[in-house]
Amino acid sequence: MSLHVDHYEYTGSDNSGTPLLLIHGWGMHGGMWSGVAEKLAQHSDVYAVDLPGHGFSVDQPCLTSAATLDAIVDELSAQFDTPLYVCGWSLGGQIALRWAMRYPQQVERLVTVAGTPSFVRRAGWFHALSAEILQEFADNLQHHYVLTLKRFLVLQVRGGEQEREWLSVLRNGLFSRGEPDLSALQAGLEILRGSDLRSALQGIGQAVLVLAGERDTLIPLQASQYLANNISNARLAVIKGAAHAPFLSHPDEFVRHVVNFLNDE
Repeated sequence: MSLHVDHYEYTGSDNSGTPLLLIHGWGMHGGMWSGVAEKLAQHSDVYAVDLPGHGFSVDQPCLTSAATLDAIVDELSAQFDTPLYVCGWSLGGQIALRWAMRYPQQVERLVTVAGTPSFVRRAGWFHALSAEILQEFADNLQHHYVLTLKRFLVLQVRGGEQEREWLSVLRNGLFSRGEPDLSALQAGLEILRGSDLRSALQGIGQAVLVLAGERDTLIPLQASQYLANNISNARLAVIKGAAHAPFLSHPDEFVRHVVNFLNDE
């Protein structure tokens, strides 16, 4: 399968050391990181990617229903010839975890934000959405494209502090780089539905920061605790009052956690 990532947003001033790559969540784009990217760029050169079919990469060959998590990871990995710090949010966290497993020599350190080994409930795994809810999103995409995306935004802010304020921020940012490609959205849901990384977590040898929102109802805190407990060199940081997008609602605390982790010897 041929995928192509066409757009990276660079923020930095030729900092020495390892660059940091930020990977957005389902239906979003790299511009969602803009507020924290400027702060993080004081410490590392920062790249925020638009995944295939999203944002400014929407006109490039993008994801189809046959796309796999590994296909996305292979495409991203091919774009860089130096080691990276990788930070992934939600679906981006799944990509980041798989990248660390597949190309361990390339990912020096890893940050997951609202991350989980499995986005849907399975046998022995209950800290997730039901498969029926995810299927409902997939079905509704065909008929109510915009409404389905906006409904997903509501789930991301639910339970957090100042829900209405951050829902407005997400809605304003959602289509600021144009509408994501429908097939890319469908492929992303298929990846979320099919991906279960629980059995592979022990193979991650890098240092990992697991960042979670205390009030995240989309990815329960127990999922992040599971990640931290099952990756050998992982630490958990919980941002109080935050829901699914702590880098938006609590940017200073988010940056502090990430910078301290990346600078920790």
